[in-house]
Amino acid sequence: MIAGLLFANEDAVDRPELLAATLPFSGGTLIEYQARLLRTAGAAQIIVVVTRTTPELVGAVNRIARRGVPIDVVRTAAEALEKVHPLATIVMLADGLITTDAILNAVLDGEGDALLVVDEPHGDDHFERVDATSFWAGIARFGPPRLAEAARLPDEYDLQSTLLRAVVQARAVRLVLPPEHDGHGIERNATGLVRRGRRALGARLATRRPWIDRFVLGPITRLLLPPLADRRVPAKAMAVIGGVIGIGGWGLLMMRWSAGGLLLDALAVVAFALGEGLCWLGGDERQARWQRLAIALVAAIGAAILGLVLSRDTGTATGWFAAAALLVAGALVERAAPERLRPSWWGSPAAYLLLLWVLTLAHEPLAGLMLAAGYAAVSLAAAVERAPKKP
Repeated sequence: MIAGLLFANEDAVDRPELLAATLPFSGGTLIEYQARLLRTAGAAQIIVVVTRTTPELVGAVNRIARRGVPIDVVRTAAEALEKVHPLATIVMLADGLITTDAILNAVLDGEGDALLVVDEPHGDDHFERVDATSFWAGIARFGPPRLAEAARLPDEYDLQSTLLRAVVQARAVRLVLPPEHDGHGIERNATGLVRRGRRALGARLATRRPWIDRFVLGPITRLLLPPLADRRVPAKAMAVIGGVIGIGGWGLLMMRWSAGGLLLDALAVVAFALGEGLCWLGGDERQARWQRLAIALVAAIGAAILGLVLSRDTGTATGWFAAAALLVAGALVERAAPERLRPSWWGSPAAYLLLLWVLTLAHEPLAGLMLAAGYAAVSLAAAVERAPKKP
């Protein structure tokens, strides 16, 4: 069982009326972002340590609670010890820490006490020093005994620093922060949060496996998502926009304006990708899955309409069969393996749609369907070869 330990004690540098943990970040607040990372990593409970409560903090805690993970607000180590499960693995995030799920999962991968550290030349101004050569990089993993040690000390002690010293004295394993830690750091300045948020978003998008996401949708999302999040545009609005544009694209395809119809469908895919990003920022994984499904649906229906129109115009079944082959192979590829295990060259709905649009612009829509179907078939063959063989 994983228990997350968060802190909301430090004031914001440029907004002293706010706690740094409640500064706006990624469509919510910084502490909501931290809780989302912990929840995604498998945390079954979250404990927030505070010295004072503010309306912004109360609102953030209530929103975290609505996400389905039990959350408790405490003031001392003794109160935290009462709330945490005796067999839990506690993951502590520093007050004001911004990180990524990849770095957090790397710290969680193991047993016993562990500290994420960074060498002195790369240390952040807000990182606490561990020894003469390294700083604590804001994440620690330990068990309830360390919390019990802190509970025996006076309540006036800073709990975050006290726990850090307890873990260091327990000779915890030290994990070095990788050099490519885009966005990772402690930030208590609203302006700095904007910069780090964009870097953290870019780091997450860079981990997407399909080439179409990394080289086409990723750059577009990195450009457009931050202003959308700053204006608190709801993900459902992007879903509605994507749906309207996609339906318009299908209508143009039926009217035999194939290039324009596929272009609108491609723009609908961009809208759904932005909606998925907003869902991730808001911690709504369920709606994010629906946005991904919408991308596949727009591409599939667009290909089917194009194939049907080509077959009617030529009086043969070639277009329809090519579209059917694309739909079947593409659907099987999507079921073949989780996205994290797919090579970057594998086909995806957005990639098929891009191929269709490019070749339709070249006045070869049938060739586009055949090429996309072939691409899906090759990806499916690779999936079959990669599947574990039974003896």
